[in-house]
Amino acid sequence: MDAPLAFITGASSGIGQALAARFHRAGYRLALVARRTQEMADWAQAQGMDAAQCQIFGADVGEVDSIVAAGEACLARQGVPDVVIANAGISIGVDTAERADLDVVARTFAINNLGLAATFHPFVAAMAARGSGRLVGIGSVAAIRGLPGHGAYCASKAGVVAYCESLRGELRASGVKVVTICPGYIDTPLTQGNRYGMPFLMRADDFAERAFRAIEAGTSYRVIPWQMGVVAKVMRLLPNAVFDRAVQGRGRKKRLGE
Repeated sequence: MDAPLAFITGASSGIGQALAARFHRAGYRLALVARRTQEMADWAQAQGMDAAQCQIFGADVGEVDSIVAAGEACLARQGVPDVVIANAGISIGVDTAERADLDVVARTFAINNLGLAATFHPFVAAMAARGSGRLVGIGSVAAIRGLPGHGAYCASKAGVVAYCESLRGELRASGVKVVTICPGYIDTPLTQGNRYGMPFLMRADDFAERAFRAIEAGTSYRVIPWQMGVVAKVMRLLPNAVFDRAVQGRGRKKRLGE
């Protein structure tokens, strides 16, 4: 119980699993959350983790009561985390002309935005009472500008950035730090199969190493890799007419069922 504790959602694969591995190597105990509990348990066993080092919590981050219950169970079983990483998210292409895609938009916001707030909720008061902790929101460079066919994801990640910025101001005097990490293109199941170029594509383990250092430092905002941070700033500065021409004809994210 003396070891620090990291609570990580979306931990069954991709970025979440890579972050779990990195925090484990740093000596953290883990609270891992996802719907696919067996996959997480198999992974933890393969890493040689026992129950004292890692606890598994099944939850649907898109359902508020489900993820809140997982957070409360973590508090009861493991104590107040030192780091909470709201990593779970989905990325599905949408076409607003298609009625079915409005349900995809709703599910995206439920997981990527409301689910993020619900992930933090059980821990805010306890961390503030203790006077320390880090709440980490995983955004995306897709938050910088809207991309054709990617409206739900871009809008949701822009919401993550704004929400974390608001929360950071609210908690500044409490000693609790809010960290926003915006990945570029990371080689995970979320990006595999994309129908467009992915500059500066990173391995998940490399991303996790850089993210770990930013989280440990309590950095308020970090784009990883840094090259995508430069690209994002340039994109933000482009006049709309220039940006619109640049993305015209760009491959779109696959819609549900494609």
